[in-house]
Amino acid sequence: MDKSVEDHPFQPTFNWRLCPGYLSEGNSDFESVHVLIGQFLADRHSPDPLPDESLLSENLKFGWGKGRPLEKVIGSNVELEFLMHHPVLFRNAISIIEPWHHVGHNPLGEEVRASLNVAYIAQKIADCDSILFPVWSSGLLDPEVVVPLITSGLAVVVEGGNPSVRDASTFNGANCSLDDLHSLIERLLISRSPTSALALFICLGHQLAAQGHINLIKRAVRQVLSLDTLPRDRDGRMMRSLRRVCQRIELMGCSLKIMKRNGHTIEGWDDPEFAVGPNEYPEVGDRQLHHYQSPNREELGIPQDLIDAHDITADQYEGVIDTAIEYEREVNIAMFHSDEVNQEAILFANWAYRLLHDAMIPHRSVLAASRLSWLLKLPDAVEILCSTTIGDEIVTECSATCIIYRDFESKQVRRSFTCQFHPELLSDLRAVGVSEPPSYAQLKMDDGARLFARLLYEGMQE
Repeated sequence: MDKSVEDHPFQPTFNWRLCPGYLSEGNSDFESVHVLIGQFLADRHSPDPLPDESLLSENLKFGWGKGRPLEKVIGSNVELEFLMHHPVLFRNAISIIEPWHHVGHNPLGEEVRASLNVAYIAQKIADCDSILFPVWSSGLLDPEVVVPLITSGLAVVVEGGNPSVRDASTFNGANCSLDDLHSLIERLLISRSPTSALALFICLGHQLAAQGHINLIKRAVRQVLSLDTLPRDRDGRMMRSLRRVCQRIELMGCSLKIMKRNGHTIEGWDDPEFAVGPNEYPEVGDRQLHHYQSPNREELGIPQDLIDAHDITADQYEGVIDTAIEYEREVNIAMFHSDEVNQEAILFANWAYRLLHDAMIPHRSVLAASRLSWLLKLPDAVEILCSTTIGDEIVTECSATCIIYRDFESKQVRRSFTCQFHPELLSDLRAVGVSEPPSYAQLKMDDGARLFARLLYEGMQE
């Protein structure tokens, strides 16, 4: 029987389950979640292995904070402190960061709170609990506390939202500013480790991650170029190597031009639209994913070094989404956006990360004991995985990325993912609780749900 939270001095305003899981007869944990996701992915026809119980049985409406299984909403330090005292809860759950209260309006005019779909799919297919961090209402709780906590769970999902990464004023009215979100996302990007969870950045999260890459690279360049020496770098070899690389990165970042298909030009990494710009054609509804194709240098003027570096990354690493496109059959996914991540910014970030990583390898022991040790946490590479088209015309070149972390000592690879599309939304673009909840059989046939499950499954193995 559940122990009541009322016995605990840190008491939320609602009743929480103190044992993970809701549908299964036993407690849910890493092993059971992993097995159940694997069963879901094994085919498209096997029956639901969980008890056939509605997730709406205790709720007239499937809504956050309205009852089980959606009772875990971290709206203040009170709930956060309570959660910290029950590690079994966050270690066996998905944490969802919600930057805005909805991701947009669907064709029916409904506000779509897509975080509900993330929680529903995870619970329905694997009895995996979710914990919501609605930062738009709670404000940014201490990232020094929140990030280590959520990255020790099963996965972190950064959801979409209606505002624009290229315009801070669109976040007016929320308790979490664009600068606050950048701080949180950048910390998440450098928190992937052998003991951390996969991070999945969706739509606005995908765009925040792209800007985060540029911010982290600029910070690295700025800090390295501000130093002449470091203690224990006795002959100065490390600083000379890092400075040469950072000078190359700075020159490329300042001079790189992005030419949109409508003729709009973005010049240099200080432009607020360098990482994320307006999409020439807003995308709403189902789109088929296609393998990303290297750009033509002559047509777009992208430096060959950036194209070559990405070709090497694509050949060297497997990005799950690109494999799904190849083996699942055609993959159709819900798009819901008017901004896009510029492919040039990701090609640049991949090139810069690879240069920094290679420069650090020979000197990593010296770097590890220096004020620049945080550079060791940077990704090794970032790969563009797929694009979307309307007819024969590419609409969104960078529809998903794989963020690659290669451990300096073990050489093991860990991955996180970003996607402009919404794998958690079905083709009707409606939130669960507003629409009729999909059955297990329906989710098994849905490309988005399967891709979402695939990313969780692969990430849990790293």
